[in-house]
Amino acid sequence: MKLLLDTHVLLWAVGQPEKLSSGARKLIESRRNELFFSVANLWEVAIKHDLRRKDFRVDPRLLRRGLLDNGYGELPITSEHAVAVDGLPPIHKDPFDRLLVAQAMVEGITLLTVDRQVAKYPGPIRQV
Repeated sequence: MKLLLDTHVLLWAVGQPEKLSSGARKLIESRRNELFFSVANLWEVAIKHDLRRKDFRVDPRLLRRGLLDNGYGELPITSEHAVAVDGLPPIHKDPFDRLLVAQAMVEGITLLTVDRQVAKYPGPIRQV
C-alpha cells in the first residue's frame, strides 16, 4: 500500500517514533508499504522551523536528505493537486493539511494523519 504521511506523523516517524500509535508504527515499518512525503510537508517544516516553533526544530534540508536516504518517495505538488483543494469541503482550514488531502485523493495514496479533523475528509485517509 502507498502511504503519504502528514507532517506530524512524518516528524514523529523519523525523530520521535514513541509518539506514534502502535498501529501507525506497524504500517510505517511494514516492508509491504511504500512511504511518501510531500513537498508540502517540507514547505510546512521550513516555514514553521523559520518561525522557531518548538515542534518544528528539524532542519528541513536534513529532513529531506534523511527521508530520501531511507527510501521515502518524494511527491511533488502539481497543478492538479492545487486545483483539487478547491473541491474540498471546509472541514479543516490548515492549507498544508488541505493540500495533503488533495494529493492523497488525486494520487490514490492513503494519507496517514493524527488529526481528527483531517480524518473527516472523504477519500483515502486513515487516522492513526
